[in-house]
Amino acid sequence: MNADASHADSGADAPSQGGGTGRLVLLTTSHRVAPGLLSWPAWQTLRTAGRVLCADPGHPQLPYLREAGIEVEEASLSARELVDHCVAGDRTAVVLTSAAGESALTDGLARLAGSGRETMPDLELLPGSYDLPGARLLDLVQVMDRIRAECPWSSIRTHHDLAKYGLEEAYEMVEAIEEGDRAALREELGDVLLQVVFHARIAQDDPDEPFSLDDVAGGIVEKLIHRHPHVFGDAAATTPDDVKAHWLRTKAVEKRRESVTDGVPPAQPALALAGKLASRARTAGIEAEPAGEGIGYDLLALAVRAEAEGTDPETALRAAARTYRDAIRAAEGLPPAGRPSEEDESADDELFDD
Repeated sequence: MNADASHADSGADAPSQGGGTGRLVLLTTSHRVAPGLLSWPAWQTLRTAGRVLCADPGHPQLPYLREAGIEVEEASLSARELVDHCVAGDRTAVVLTSAAGESALTDGLARLAGSGRETMPDLELLPGSYDLPGARLLDLVQVMDRIRAECPWSSIRTHHDLAKYGLEEAYEMVEAIEEGDRAALREELGDVLLQVVFHARIAQDDPDEPFSLDDVAGGIVEKLIHRHPHVFGDAAATTPDDVKAHWLRTKAVEKRRESVTDGVPPAQPALALAGKLASRARTAGIEAEPAGEGIGYDLLALAVRAEAEGTDPETALRAAARTYRDAIRAAEGLPPAGRPSEEDESADDELFDD
């Protein structure tokens, strides 16, 4: 926001409005928002205040306030001093708070106000900038940058080193979902997110083809917008089937694959792989019968049948295996290890394909 405004003459404090006892404003800002981008009420208060104080000489807002013509005193006054200053001359003072807050000042103000014997100025906590949704991701990026630079273990990791952890964290996330454990799910989602941020940070150091987390996020944003023309464009979609049709149509144009099996990772668990291949074939209207005999082909036939009936074979077998595990524990005289999933996961998961 443009702040081409001059600060009131520091020798003449502007009177506060209404109360007649002055005004003391604690101005907070978010380090997750670019310095200088303050709300209009914050700029108005700064422009009209008799004194603006900041105890932190390295506060990121200081250069921008001074560029706007606002004189800032690098000083730390006590609650007693600030109250006396504001009340004595019906003045307005602004304290630009640090990232750690001003606990000593706020505690002192609370004691004075709570005594019932003090004439107090109007006290106001004024947010100068707010965190937007997702702002804490900036903290994660900064923390990962520092870890990558300073941690002896993290600084030498490669994509290959971390690959196994990505699988482990994904499975632990699925386990939390199936157990219905909300606290565990929140933690495991964080662990999965860490893998994404860590890999993106490693990618920044590649000498030949570097990319960053912004590139990763930009790519998925572009993909989501392109594949949701019914949300971001003029296309119409009133049912889940309409959405799926849009998704498959745009994906086919993007990928230009020779086979419907292209893009199905063969390293995934065998039952999940069989179900995915069956889903691709069914969606494309392809009928293909594998030639062979033995238990592997029997399992494949069951996976294809499960997918055709709308059941994810991997999820179904895992739920059955959990029940089997509990039966074994019961035979051992032990309680069940966890609550089996009560919901079958649909095999119609093409919307989560690449």
